[in-house]
Amino acid sequence: ILTILGNSAVLATAVKRSPLLKSPELLTVNLAIADIGMAISMYPLAIASAWNHAWLGGDASCMYYALMGFLFGVCSMMTLCAMAVIRFLVTNSPKSNSNKISKNTVCILITFIWLYSLLWAILPLVGWGYYGPEPFGISCTIAWSKFHSSSNGFSFILSMFLLCTVLPALTIVACYLGIAWKVHKAYQEIQNIDRIPNAAKLEKKLTLMAVLISVGFLSSWTPYAAASFWSIFNSSDSLQPIVTLLPCLFAKSSTAYNPFIYYIFSKTFRHEIKQLQCCCGWRVPFFRTDNSAENSVSMMWSG
Repeated sequence: ILTILGNSAVLATAVKRSPLLKSPELLTVNLAIADIGMAISMYPLAIASAWNHAWLGGDASCMYYALMGFLFGVCSMMTLCAMAVIRFLVTNSPKSNSNKISKNTVCILITFIWLYSLLWAILPLVGWGYYGPEPFGISCTIAWSKFHSSSNGFSFILSMFLLCTVLPALTIVACYLGIAWKVHKAYQEIQNIDRIPNAAKLEKKLTLMAVLISVGFLSSWTPYAAASFWSIFNSSDSLQPIVTLLPCLFAKSSTAYNPFIYYIFSKTFRHEIKQLQCCCGWRVPFFRTDNSAENSVSMMWSG
């Protein structure tokens, strides 16, 4: 519910502000699409299976669920990687101006991200790698246990791990470390904090927001990665079902909190959310952040 409502608000805001969107913001929209796509295509089936205490639908639904999870997971990871690279390029340009990266360039990059993710998602369906049930039995993913029992599974998991996890994660870390060093050196040159340009302060806030989104995503998926790698080198029966279930649920929570980060750090997003008027008729009170006499405003939420 939080994923669908929060990311729907992000998309509604993006549609309303579409003429004013800067090119890097298109990646934020793409991340919201991936998050809401995961919630709509996967979560209902997982919830129904949890209530049933067993997987529903057999092998066909298992492959569908695993494919959707892999598709949207890789898409989110690569989108975060692209966000980090673009923020690095913008921060290290002579003039911090995101308009130097055109919307056409970002649209081409987003298209490449989806094609890259789709390629990896369909590879197990055409014979390289395998999909299978999770150890706790109510969701499906890559068959990690095939790492040692099959050369096919070994090569797929190793390649996927390097190209879809390690390389993007290292790129994200390197870009943000480079940005942090650049900002640190720039602030050292300015002795008086009151003389820091507003543009530099905005860049710092945008970078912090992007860092939090990336850290949140990587932190959510780290326990799941650890449990999966345990399954690679050990029998999955050696882990209690709850030990494999909780990291999976924690990883799925990564789709829910990005809108909250946007709300905290983006004044524009807060303003658009407060002004969003729709047809459902629910009124949700928000508090103004300014010092005006009116301290609250009502908002109409859409269905």
